[in-house]
Amino acid sequence: MIAFVSGPVAALAPDSAVVEVGGIGIAVQCTPNTLSGLRMGGQTKLATSLVVREDSLTLYGFVDDDERQVFELLQTASGVGPRLAQAMLAVHTPDALRRAVSTGDEKALIAVPGIGKRGAQKLLLELKGRLGEPVGAPGIGAPVTHGWRDQLHAALIGLGYATREADEAVAAVTPQAEAAEGTPQVGHLLKAALQTLNRAR
Repeated sequence: MIAFVSGPVAALAPDSAVVEVGGIGIAVQCTPNTLSGLRMGGQTKLATSLVVREDSLTLYGFVDDDERQVFELLQTASGVGPRLAQAMLAVHTPDALRRAVSTGDEKALIAVPGIGKRGAQKLLLELKGRLGEPVGAPGIGAPVTHGWRDQLHAALIGLGYATREADEAVAAVTPQAEAAEGTPQVGHLLKAALQTLNRAR
């Protein structure tokens, strides 16, 4: 198993990065939050989980071992594959997921694309006791509400857009972010921002 990759960032895309390891470019699937911390040419170290299928080998990358562990634990629930597990971590931090499961918060899981009410209820039952207790303070996720602009801007710069383009894209999706209930989801906003940039070109 590949536990981590470390090296310069050779390429960035909306859902993945290429890290150069020993002269080889290794493609790693990442959440927007993870990608927002990467810079072209900058050094990085990502915890990784290798998912083996009959027709593919896919490496998923995370900011730390805790996020990777939660990613793998989520897949112990029936019906949860790597894509859905990654989507859950794109919307919520590991601690937010632990709190949602420990408190039976259906709404938090329904906020993840691909999870409906019945699916959320089933996941809460199956995951209870598997993810452990939250390790941070109850309000640890609160600053994200105010930091989504910085995260989104950094992700766009990392993808190679000019500062002016990133500024305009952030401004374009601000009404959508402010209209959302709770914490704005950077992954959804990044997709919307990329669409506005593509239309502008």
